[in-house]
Amino acid sequence: MNDDARLCDGPPAGGAPSGLIAAGADTGVYAALDLGTNNCRLLIACPSGDGFRVVDSFSRIIRLGEGIAATGSISEAAIERAIAALSICGDKIRHRRARRLRLIATEACRAAGNAESFRARVAAETGIKLEVIDRETEATLAVIGCSPLLDPRGRGAILFDIGGGSTELVRIERDPHTPGDAPRIKAWMSIPLGVVTLAEHFGGRNVTKELYARMIDEVAQHVAPFAAEHGRDLRDMHMLGTSGTVTTLAGVFLNLPRYDRRRIDGIWMNDADVSATIQKLLCMSYEDRVSNSCISVERADLVLAGCAILDAIRNAFPMPRLRVADRGLREGMLVEMMREDGALRAC
Repeated sequence: MNDDARLCDGPPAGGAPSGLIAAGADTGVYAALDLGTNNCRLLIACPSGDGFRVVDSFSRIIRLGEGIAATGSISEAAIERAIAALSICGDKIRHRRARRLRLIATEACRAAGNAESFRARVAAETGIKLEVIDRETEATLAVIGCSPLLDPRGRGAILFDIGGGSTELVRIERDPHTPGDAPRIKAWMSIPLGVVTLAEHFGGRNVTKELYARMIDEVAQHVAPFAAEHGRDLRDMHMLGTSGTVTTLAGVFLNLPRYDRRRIDGIWMNDADVSATIQKLLCMSYEDRVSNSCISVERADLVLAGCAILDAIRNAFPMPRLRVADRGLREGMLVEMMREDGALRAC
């Protein structure tokens, strides 16, 4: 546990390990917070058997990275949105008496020139002290969080995490003939493009087919070197996607009247399903996307940028199946902490 990530609530009591909320004995409650370029997400859970039981959660789109590409700084409006969301997270952590925490920030805080002053203000106003993780750590946590969705009969997957300000790609492999063989990261990469940065550069509201093709070409230039080295021999492998882009895509594919995680997490989509759903989104107006309950105004100007990133990845790694994960960094952090504490058996 990085000592730079904790909820500030006075000095540690009784020699408690750093990273725990001071005061009181260990409650067996864990909290994982992911402050991304687009979303603020919190998951609070307790170990349960080979997994964990969620006791509380929070998710809000805050667009922390809005405008960073142009100004190099987190805007005052974005800071206010983040602090409002993080204040709720801090209250939930205290209410649930979570003692083991990991509270991370990703691309927006890696890129912004005022990230340090932002983190100091967050700590002062909410009690949350954020740990800025590097891209390799982000990719590793995504693998830990999503690996339960790997096809047990397959050889591995190309995992991708389309964020607000960056996109991570990971080639995961394992031996399907060896029971209990853990998935291994064979290679990974991160590109400095996500749904927010791409939509801000090209526009996200009125996306023509020509503009969409330009988005794909932009992403493809970043993906091509990794694909050239690690995109061969994809037999018995599948795609595994975690992000708002793929979960939204799955909700539209299923024609859900409202988003339902239970129906989305773990769903399989074949290549034709993905193509048809993206085409459906391309034919929608901005207003149509706003009125769709699985997209809404929060993602209406971002979803096609995310689809362009997905299409660039699909073109580079042609595989017949995609599995959708409504899980990722938070789950990875929880599993990692619980394993470190011996509260969860390593799989």
